[in-house]
Amino acid sequence: MMSRDTVKEFDFNGRDFERVRGLIYKRAGISLADSKQEMVYSRLARRLRATGIVSFARYLDDLEAGRMPDEWESFTNALTTNLTSFFREAHHFPLLAEHVKKHKGETLNIWCSASSTGEEPYSIAITVCEALGTLTPPVHIIATDIDTNVLATAANGIYPLERIEKLTAEQQRRFFLKGKGDKAGMVRARPELRQLITYRPLNLLEERWDIRGPFDVIFCRNVMIYFDKATQRKILSRFVPLMKPDGLLFAGHSENFLYVSESLKLRGKTVYELDNAARAAVQQRA
Repeated sequence: MMSRDTVKEFDFNGRDFERVRGLIYKRAGISLADSKQEMVYSRLARRLRATGIVSFARYLDDLEAGRMPDEWESFTNALTTNLTSFFREAHHFPLLAEHVKKHKGETLNIWCSASSTGEEPYSIAITVCEALGTLTPPVHIIATDIDTNVLATAANGIYPLERIEKLTAEQQRRFFLKGKGDKAGMVRARPELRQLITYRPLNLLEERWDIRGPFDVIFCRNVMIYFDKATQRKILSRFVPLMKPDGLLFAGHSENFLYVSESLKLRGKTVYELDNAARAAVQQRA
């Protein structure tokens, strides 16, 4: 809870916080913990300043009344957490490479369902390129996110040099271009890498997803932790028919899908595949 001794620019009470929690849950399925009240104030205070509204109550009233239809996107973006890095949870990528090599000669379809600022889909693309020994592998990577701001960053593929410091010197040279002049200290993913990835806005809670499977691989890492079990179960049930019979689903290090979906079994550390019944059902539909 916020300290009573802290002077705030805007009034923000428990009722306002509960309204925000309800709205972001309904809009994006995100369950905000009690401890997030300070974070919510900090992030949404920027939206009040941007809109010129002087109170949280009025801001939320205008949102709910439909007087600011364009503000919903900014509201959602403000409350979305985008912690990411290149080759985060590195143990996943050798398994991805193994799966890619197993399907050499085929066109691969991969869905990165929470792409954030692009480090994850670019890590996927690099892994595929290295596994097949080419900058132009037969792969289609669909990268989606609810936050439209981060999608723009991802599509541009421009990062501070320090973001790729953990990559090998060969990976840096092969997959990134270093900026010069006023772009010094920045890098950009090579055009060949960027062309492997298509970015689209997508809310996992939407009734219809503007994507089509089947996918060889789905990455859904560090997203489900923001959803309650019922929402997790619903999303996973929609992933299953989009997977190829031997497809893989990659989860985050703190996520466990075994108690949420009966259609998945563990393949490796936070990597899942369809169980026998689900696999047979998918094969029958193919």
